[in-house]
Amino acid sequence: MPNQRAMIRAAPQQNGGDEEEPLPQGWEMKLDPNGRRYYVDHNSRTTSWKRPKPLPAGWEQRMDPRGRQYYVDHNTRTTTWQRPTSQNVSEFQEWRRQLSSNQAANRQNLENRYANSTTVVGPATTSGASTSTNSEEALPNGWEKRVMDNGREYYVNHETRTTQWEDPRVQIKKASNLPLPPGWEERYTSEGTKYFVDHNTRSTTFQDPRVAISATSSGIVYERSYRWKFGQFRHLCSRANIPTGHLKITVSRNSVFEDSFSQIIHCAPQDLKRRLFISFKGEEGLDYGGLAREWFFLLSHEMLNPMYCLFEYASKNNYSLQINPASYINPHHLTYFKFVGRVIALALFHNKYIDKGFTLPFYKRILDKPLTMLDLKSVDEDFYNSLKWVKENDVEECGLELTFAHEFEVLGEVKTHELKPGGEDILVTEENKDEYVNLMVSWRFTRGVEDQFKAFLEGFNEIVPIQWLQYFDERELELILVGIQDFDVQDWQEHTIYRNYRRTDKQIQWFWQFVNDISDEQRSRLLQFVTGTCRLPIGGFSELMGSNGAQKFCIERVGKENWLPRSHTCFNRLDLPPYRSYDQLKEKLLMAIEETEGFGQE
Repeated sequence: MPNQRAMIRAAPQQNGGDEEEPLPQGWEMKLDPNGRRYYVDHNSRTTSWKRPKPLPAGWEQRMDPRGRQYYVDHNTRTTTWQRPTSQNVSEFQEWRRQLSSNQAANRQNLENRYANSTTVVGPATTSGASTSTNSEEALPNGWEKRVMDNGREYYVNHETRTTQWEDPRVQIKKASNLPLPPGWEERYTSEGTKYFVDHNTRSTTFQDPRVAISATSSGIVYERSYRWKFGQFRHLCSRANIPTGHLKITVSRNSVFEDSFSQIIHCAPQDLKRRLFISFKGEEGLDYGGLAREWFFLLSHEMLNPMYCLFEYASKNNYSLQINPASYINPHHLTYFKFVGRVIALALFHNKYIDKGFTLPFYKRILDKPLTMLDLKSVDEDFYNSLKWVKENDVEECGLELTFAHEFEVLGEVKTHELKPGGEDILVTEENKDEYVNLMVSWRFTRGVEDQFKAFLEGFNEIVPIQWLQYFDERELELILVGIQDFDVQDWQEHTIYRNYRRTDKQIQWFWQFVNDISDEQRSRLLQFVTGTCRLPIGGFSELMGSNGAQKFCIERVGKENWLPRSHTCFNRLDLPPYRSYDQLKEKLLMAIEETEGFGQE
């Protein structure tokens, strides 16, 4: 069987037949030296591989003072940044019709519900209509669902003019499962409408205090503040049913791993939530928090040490940790993974930091977030490049003869894994290659570590339920565990190099002004955006590592002023367009470090 990870030169992409629809005004089709079609927009002086479609009737393209394109709908007298198509305009109109219909049905349901207080009435239906309702719940008033070119869905709040990835209906459901803040009470009016009483200020509101609500809008605003999310998590920890007293753990510095394991693994989960009292054998002292911090640091340093074969480095250039598939050489490895899960959750519960961090895909698995092909790049770039090649090229034309099976090696033993039943006999074709890529991505992150991760989650959930972390993304979870460190901005500047910029350029001066103005939490986000991790080596910025060894922080002049910043985490490089003002640079960089997934990160 051919090596499925081998890189093969891509053949030129074949062009399909001519499109029947004419190009919009100001657009032109051209061919590159490889014969591939691309399209030139002479209005904005930009190019695109994707063939543009004419604007729907009543729409007009315009340019704002900053040179950004926007679109005017003269039918509804509204504007949008997203280029409209006939399909998404019709989908929006259908959404409005469904919303109006659902609101009418809800009003009728409410009237029927309280017409006779002894009868439970379901959703109202009209005569002759089907009793089944739309399986998808309507979005809140003023919200719209849209789809990016790569197929990813996002949500637009037209009342506050903001966007977010998370479905606002999911946010509402999540909030309903959380306890109300201290001093709040939930009540109902005589008409059955829910409202909330704040006994702290002796006021009432119809807005749920568990969901971040705009003061000027009835819509939900995505709360980006890390501190707000962290406050919600600490509130949940403080409200947990914690037994009184403290839990004493005595360890030797020479055997901190073994001593801690023997005590923690035999403790009841509830007892581990008591206040920790740590003592080191042969040392006198009272633990007012300092010894507990030191214990977490020493213990995490030992138990995550790759020499124990429980964890391994993600790659030769990435020192973040992931589960080692060969951990089974220790017959008790699953018990150790349960122990590790407990310790990591204890660090979160007691607000302590650990010494080493995991890969971002590992945090995503803890949060039960879907993994994508792009997540592979930081942990196995060769594997990622192979799958990317398969996705972008015609596998049948190249004659690769791939099957739904893959060979891998553990401790010198070569094994074959079928991605689906009978996979060794199923060839990969153009029709099923997307399924093949998705199965390969899922398998790559779970190969040989399913039982270990299950044991880890078992220990973790005994201390901190996963639901408590629902507001965090994987980067924020890393910040909670490894902490936000103090940054020496001068050291940062001294060990930064520039490409197509000089230290005296105004954009560089504005960048360092921005770094000085923001908080440590935002600096961690910025470092994470550019380098892939929020932690610095012991030697500071002078010892930053890249894919080719030591790699200094780099700022390169790339793009136009209306572009967003991009990062190349393998090379610790920030592509910074030549913005015209400090405010513009600040706006773009803050958007990038707050919404990392929405921008180019390589």
